[in-house]
Amino acid sequence: MLGSLLIVFREVLEAGLIVGIVLAATEGIRGRAAYVAGGIAAGVAGAGLIAAFAGTISNALSGNGQEVFNATILCVAVVMLGWHTVWMASHGREMAREMKQMGRAVAAGEKTLFAMATVIAVAVWREGAEVVLFLYGIAASSGVSAAGLLVGGALGVLGGGAMSWLLYRGLVAIPIRHLFAVTNTLVSLLAAGMAGQAAAILARANLIPAWGYALWDTSGVLPEDSLVGRSLKALVGYSDQPMGVQVAAYVGVLVALYVARRLVTHEPARAAVART
Repeated sequence: MLGSLLIVFREVLEAGLIVGIVLAATEGIRGRAAYVAGGIAAGVAGAGLIAAFAGTISNALSGNGQEVFNATILCVAVVMLGWHTVWMASHGREMAREMKQMGRAVAAGEKTLFAMATVIAVAVWREGAEVVLFLYGIAASSGVSAAGLLVGGALGVLGGGAMSWLLYRGLVAIPIRHLFAVTNTLVSLLAAGMAGQAAAILARANLIPAWGYALWDTSGVLPEDSLVGRSLKALVGYSDQPMGVQVAAYVGVLVALYVARRLVTHEPARAAVART
C-alpha cells in the first residue's frame, strides 16, 4: 500500500502542479474550468485504456510467459522511474516556465482554451500511464493485494490533489525542490527494489543465473510476510533471503541513478562557471 501511495502521490502532484501553473496564469478567463476539467477527464480516460490493455495481455499469458511479462513490466517501470527522477532534476524548472508561458499565451489570446486543455490532457495522460505501469510493477514485485493498491492509490490521489491545491492557492511555503528531493530518494529505492524483484523472478524461472541463494537470512528478525516486511518490500524492495543477482540489480540501479542525477545537476553549474 505504501508503494502505491508514494507513486500515485508523486504523479498526481506533478500533474496537479502543471494544472495549477496553467490555472494561475489564466486567472479570470471565462470557461477555463470546463476546459481544464475536460483535459483532466481525457487524460484519465487515456490512462484507463492503457490499464485495460495491460490486464488483457497479462491474463493471456501463462507459465514462464507470465513471469517474463511481469519481469518485463518491472524492468520498464525501473527505466521510466529512473528517467523520470533524472529528468525532473534537470528540467523541472524549464517545464514550469513553459507551462507559465502557455497560460499567458491563452490569457493574451495568442492560444485557445482548447490548446490549454490539450496540454493538460497530455500531462494527465502521461502521469496516469506511469501510475498504471508502476502500480502493475508493484503488484508483480511485492504481491500487494488489489485492495491494498486501491487504498494506497486513493490516499495518494487525495494527498497529491490536496497538496497541489494548497500550493496553487499559496497556502503552503514548501519549496518544490525540497519536496521532490524527498520523493526522488524514495522513488529511487522503489525502482531499485523493482529491479531486484525482476532479477529474482527471472532467476527463479532459470532464465538468468541466480549468483547464489539466500545471501543472508533475516526471516527470524523481520519476516518478509510480516506487516512491516510486506510494507518494506513494497516500498524499498526488502527481501529476507535475497539472491545474489537480486542484490546486484538493486545496488546497480541505485548507483546508476545517483551518478546520473549528479551528472545532470552539475552540468548547468559547470556551464555557468565556464561562461564567467
